[in-house]
Amino acid sequence: MHAVSEYQTMRTSPFFMQPLQLSIIVPVFNEERTLEEIVPHIQAMSGEGTEVIFVDDGSFDHSHAMLLRLARPQDQVITKRNGGKGDAVRTGLAHVRAPYVIIQDADLEYNPEEIRQLLSTAIVSPGCAVFGSRFLKKNPCRYRIFLWGNKVLSAVLSILFFTRITDSYTCYKLLPTDLMRSLALTANGFELEAEISAKCLKRGIRIIELPITYRPRSRAQGKKIKFRDAWMGVFMMLKVRLGFL
Repeated sequence: MHAVSEYQTMRTSPFFMQPLQLSIIVPVFNEERTLEEIVPHIQAMSGEGTEVIFVDDGSFDHSHAMLLRLARPQDQVITKRNGGKGDAVRTGLAHVRAPYVIIQDADLEYNPEEIRQLLSTAIVSPGCAVFGSRFLKKNPCRYRIFLWGNKVLSAVLSILFFTRITDSYTCYKLLPTDLMRSLALTANGFELEAEISAKCLKRGIRIIELPITYRPRSRAQGKKIKFRDAWMGVFMMLKVRLGFL
């Protein structure tokens, strides 16, 4: 296994001589409490046609050492200075080798097994983005402020772009890699979710939403998104809609 610095590309191993179908970017910041459980789940659903790109976003706990230990030979472990989720995803995107890419958080809120259905849908829907929506099926709610915050953000996006999106801030956004890169993402923080959603709609890219399960964690368990991130998301949507990005 290899650790890769922020701007260093990992050498090709025999694994990458085989055809890849999907790259999973996993941004990691101080997630030592969840990595032992979530990494095997991600790896279990990813066979030889999938690569996992772990991006350690400047963790100061044991996350980096754990990633190096848990990563398989076909996985990439990238380490960089702390810059936020968006910055970590953009760094990982530069290392993607597969024709499709999705983001997977390093906590236990999302079920990696459901990525299979998202990918299957993307393959039969060329040129589309496939989002996993937490609001198309009943899921537990830990904090109502986050529930309504997500609903308001999705409503704002829907109004701005004259459409209906139920979960603009879902982590599960699966796109063809070339399409994701063409969005020219700029966000450093959680507003990345708003940027991907808004830029897809701005360019007329069809978004297909599928129901997914969701197990929200508490602040004590490490939930990082804050109320101010919602305002940054709205600002990002407005910048895209008005043509500033």
